[in-house]
Amino acid sequence: MTQGLMQTASLRIIDILRFAASAHPTQEVVSRLVDEPLWRSDYRGVYARVCSCANALRGLGVRAGDRVASLAWNTHRHFELFYAVPGIGAVLHTANPRLSEDQIVYTLNHGGSQILFFDRTFLPLIERLKPRLPDIRTYVMMCEQDAPAPDVLGYDSLLRTASPIINWPTIDENSGAFLCYTSGTTGDPKGVVYSHRAIVLHAFAAGLSGAFGLSAFDVVMPCSSLYHATAWGLPFAAPVNGCKLVLPCDKMDGQSLQDLIEGEGVTFTGGVPTIWTMYLAHLEATGETPGRLQRVVIGGSAVPRAMASAFKTRYDVTVLQIWGMTETCPLGVVATPTPALADRGEDAMQEVIWTRQGRLQFGIELRIEDEEGLELPWDGESSGALLVKGPWTIQRYYRQESDAARSDGWFDTGDIATIDPDGFMRITDRKKDVIKSGGEWISSIDLENAASACKGVKIAAVVGVPHPKWEERPVLVIEAHAPGAVSEADVRAHLEPLIARWWMPDRIIFDTAPLTATGKIDKKALRSRYASLLIGDG
Repeated sequence: MTQGLMQTASLRIIDILRFAASAHPTQEVVSRLVDEPLWRSDYRGVYARVCSCANALRGLGVRAGDRVASLAWNTHRHFELFYAVPGIGAVLHTANPRLSEDQIVYTLNHGGSQILFFDRTFLPLIERLKPRLPDIRTYVMMCEQDAPAPDVLGYDSLLRTASPIINWPTIDENSGAFLCYTSGTTGDPKGVVYSHRAIVLHAFAAGLSGAFGLSAFDVVMPCSSLYHATAWGLPFAAPVNGCKLVLPCDKMDGQSLQDLIEGEGVTFTGGVPTIWTMYLAHLEATGETPGRLQRVVIGGSAVPRAMASAFKTRYDVTVLQIWGMTETCPLGVVATPTPALADRGEDAMQEVIWTRQGRLQFGIELRIEDEEGLELPWDGESSGALLVKGPWTIQRYYRQESDAARSDGWFDTGDIATIDPDGFMRITDRKKDVIKSGGEWISSIDLENAASACKGVKIAAVVGVPHPKWEERPVLVIEAHAPGAVSEADVRAHLEPLIARWWMPDRIIFDTAPLTATGKIDKKALRSRYASLLIGDG
């Protein structure tokens, strides 16, 4: 075999920010903070702070392979940890504050961090949890001044005492860089360790024209949480492409988002559907427009067609639906158009874009299997278990002995899906959420999408509950925009022409939809709440 004669430098996360500081030194980084004024700097300034942070970490005793935990919002300080921690060969565990306290304790203890960085918001939580966190020896509050507790350090005070000059160590690109935990909807959360190689390759791919299509003219605002699968990779894809970066802290209400979108000229943003429901309601109530906003990436759960249509028809903003998971670093597919779709006309193209999670991307392979493990055709009709593999797909969960992926590399996502001849993938359900009624399958996602388009509906959630005759029947939970905004009769009338007659929910309940730690509808909680609702029905 003839060997290649090219250099073999390892892919390191810190080199992304080093590039941005050299190629786009004056491109802005803007951040909201907890109880502090809006913060404004640039990539050159942020890089200097990251160097100081790395030196401060070494001064605290952090060494290669150690885990460092964060409990923080989308701020510039959290962003700095994204580079400083893996830059010295350590692993950043982005703990999820939306988990229950027991789950937060579990993930922090399981992760094995000895240092915990946290935003001021979480000081009362930290004080409650300290007795249950025996391994944490140092607490650092992410604030400008000294922390208000004697046993807690102040982040900016640490940086001011550390040198802004550092020689970054050589790091094996396959070594761990981030530890992210799944949301723990079934059993304890599971840890996924992202490597430097996976993060860097993912950043390259995310910015491609068939994915997010980023350039140095974009202003990127991640509304997906930095603690949730690294905010869909945007903290890396943005600087790789020289984008201005805007960080909204924890303020995701419509007015707060609009202030940044309009004031900072945001062109690209992304988050779960519940955020954009609030944002669209704000625009409608105030008559404001989204300024220079061009693209909104929506993931976490299926995008309601009415939401995508409202963005496009009222504000000329393109909605990009995506699918991914913590186990895929997290980008899997993105719903972007192709020439083949465009040739079919605007309406046909939007029909595909708005009803599919996305299309095949370089770096992720897709496979659909039936119950016997046989591969199903890409015909858009055959549905089966969705499997993935690639350089940023999980091989094994943290501290587990057996692989999560099969011996042939394929990882079972737990989703049921179809893939059409153009390579567009459509999630029809989670394996645990699909409803089997009278021997036939009902897609809870399709039913939710249909119901969510009804006027007055804020969130629609569908679960299957046990039924003595039909095995399972669908129950629809509606969270309205306001009390009395929509009635059961309105919802049923809206659904009748859109779904098969036997798909019609047996019950329609008006209630608040519970959300998981990642902003998805908590189906487990709903099934538990209504498990006995139809028992006894004939």
